[in-house]
Amino acid sequence: MVNATIMGMKALPKKLLLLTVFAIAVTSLFSVRPAQAFTETLQQVGANVVATGSGAINLTGLTGVGLFTPGIDDLGPNVGYIQTGVHSNLDGYQGFSGPTSFGSGGFAVANLYSGNCVDIWGEPTTYGAPTLWVPTGYVSGGLLSDSMTFTGATFASLGLTPGTYVWSWGEGANQNFTLIIGGGQGAPDGGTTISLLGFAFLGLAALRRKLGC
Repeated sequence: MVNATIMGMKALPKKLLLLTVFAIAVTSLFSVRPAQAFTETLQQVGANVVATGSGAINLTGLTGVGLFTPGIDDLGPNVGYIQTGVHSNLDGYQGFSGPTSFGSGGFAVANLYSGNCVDIWGEPTTYGAPTLWVPTGYVSGGLLSDSMTFTGATFASLGLTPGTYVWSWGEGANQNFTLIIGGGQGAPDGGTTISLLGFAFLGLAALRRKLGC
């Protein structure tokens, strides 16, 4: 099968062959990228503060602490608490470390919310240890996404301190929860994608020289 594909490609005009090889390389690059760890971003959007979260969580190494039904408070910077998404039954997990607060503000309730309910509480004394909650029945590694909006609010009025806050456990992929207050959406990939694209372009240049086009 592979030999037949190569034979067919050799029959293509040089420039078409070049484009075909490059397209295959780029498609392969992006198709193998794993899901990123869960990241929640809080941004000032006009007169509102908007939270958006997405990614996957690897629960390996954490200890389940049972069912939790959240109340209506969605943000508590002074206890390292943020709950985003539509309220639902949650499963709790402990066994990680990270910041105990991300500002001086007390509890605040969002006006709008959507998506999967994900909840983290960094202050250790209330529940005996920092606690992470995910939707009941969540399968480790599955994709999650959520959002919430505080209308007529600012970072200052909510008592938020801009910065990046990370709770982590273990050394595997997606074993962390990142909160970004201010800044861009999502977490950077450390330049991996850019580096791989660079290698792809170098390979393309080498192929062009070899084909003389």
